[in-house]
Amino acid sequence: MTFGVFMHKDGSIYDDIPEVHYQFPKSYLSRAQQMAGDWIVYREPVKIPNSKGFFAVAKFERIIPDPTEPDRYRAVIEEGSYLPFEPTVPHIANGEQVERGVLNEEGKVSGRAQAAVRPLSHADFARIISLGLPDEDFLPRSDEEVIEDNRVREHQTPFEIERPIVQSLVSKPFRDRAFRRAVMHAYDGRCAVTGWKLVNGGGRLEAQAAHIRPVEHGGPDSVRNGLALSGTAHWMFDRGLIGFRDDLEIIVHRKVNDREGVESIINPTGKLKAPEIESYRPHPKFLSWHREFHGFDA
Repeated sequence: MTFGVFMHKDGSIYDDIPEVHYQFPKSYLSRAQQMAGDWIVYREPVKIPNSKGFFAVAKFERIIPDPTEPDRYRAVIEEGSYLPFEPTVPHIANGEQVERGVLNEEGKVSGRAQAAVRPLSHADFARIISLGLPDEDFLPRSDEEVIEDNRVREHQTPFEIERPIVQSLVSKPFRDRAFRRAVMHAYDGRCAVTGWKLVNGGGRLEAQAAHIRPVEHGGPDSVRNGLALSGTAHWMFDRGLIGFRDDLEIIVHRKVNDREGVESIINPTGKLKAPEIESYRPHPKFLSWHREFHGFDA
């Protein structure tokens, strides 16, 4: 098994839901089989305008035949393993390729960089994770620092960097901090229901990072499964008093006893204040789950 890279572009011909599964053609099957059971990072192609570069990490659980497309397969993502990067990691940092395994002997980007599915070295994996999920407790501190000037020392042996990274990726406190950071950035700290952006005297945002489909019900720590909500809106959403249609219209559940009071805090547009970046907006799959779970459509 080995770390890997999955290339993903929104709106492509492939039926990808990065938090759930990644679709790929048969030509990549043997390569994908080497990575099954290990962690992968998602990368947006360089040619996309304003490319996010590397934007998430997830554990690639297993491969299944695609149920709808012959000669295609799905890499199934382990439930609860997906985690978005904040900040996203550019293709080039400090004038150097972040993924150095794509360089040839002359130090130039090789054709291998175009492969949608490819293995990733331990050093490249560590470098990308340290840039995309910065955290003071992320890696161990010692006389032989693993991280130096945002780069991983190439002479580190794999086990020295792999163990603390994987331990952090499955740590709930670490994941909670990373999820909140990503959601607050996507929504600019503004409540998606009220439109308020309140900051307390200590400079802390009042809004909270909420899951649309909770983790305990199989929801991922993904921005598309997240919302920035004020305390009151968060409380109402978690209890199914308010929800969202796929077009992001805010709906109030029929069981609410003070409908006028609830409607009074909804922003004037009547719609969720969604991020401008399309790939950060709530996914209909998660919004639908929330409506069904709380009986909005019953």
